[in-house]
Amino acid sequence: MAHAGPELDPRPAAVTAKAALRRTILARRDALGPLDRARLSRAALDRIEVLDAFRRARIVLGFASFGSELDTRPFLDEVLASGRALVLPRVDREGRRLVLYRVASLETDLRPGTWGIPEPDPAHCGRAAPADIGFILGPGVAFDPDGGRLGYGAGYYDRLLAAWASALPPLVAAAFELQVVPAVPVLAGDHRVDRVVTESQTYSRRRLEPTEDP
Repeated sequence: MAHAGPELDPRPAAVTAKAALRRTILARRDALGPLDRARLSRAALDRIEVLDAFRRARIVLGFASFGSELDTRPFLDEVLASGRALVLPRVDREGRRLVLYRVASLETDLRPGTWGIPEPDPAHCGRAAPADIGFILGPGVAFDPDGGRLGYGAGYYDRLLAAWASALPPLVAAAFELQVVPAVPVLAGDHRVDRVVTESQTYSRRRLEPTEDP
């Protein structure tokens, strides 16, 4: 067999592909009008809120949406209205990590944080233990049907999941169908999600529980 020469590091190509895909999907998402965004967000959240894994969880990690993201406010309201504990992340830029806090009120406990994202105010919110969380609703820019996830490029969520001290709870992404692509470039250290739920489809990498609804 002929010598093929030194192997090229695939990571630069993957990083370039990620950046191109991120630009494409963000442009698609930004093109959604406010009425369509609200309608599609509500449809996706309706599908998430009937999942057995969500209904059983007593402590839920969510995220406060910003910009053209799927609007998670109704989901966060539902968690609090149901009497469950809501946990939201706060960006620690110096430590390059996400710190988790319990939030009792979306009106009084949040303030604009890094990049203008609503974040828990440490003066009003107590720290949350990851081991107590029973369900994660995670953000992202693009996803594929096998749970591949493309974030915003800073790696905060991947580092959070990598540092989880116990078994990860069910990890579900909320997205618009326009954010789903055939394949997302995945590198070592990138975490797949268990399910991607859009306004019209549910893509499952694995069953969350043996008796999980289809």
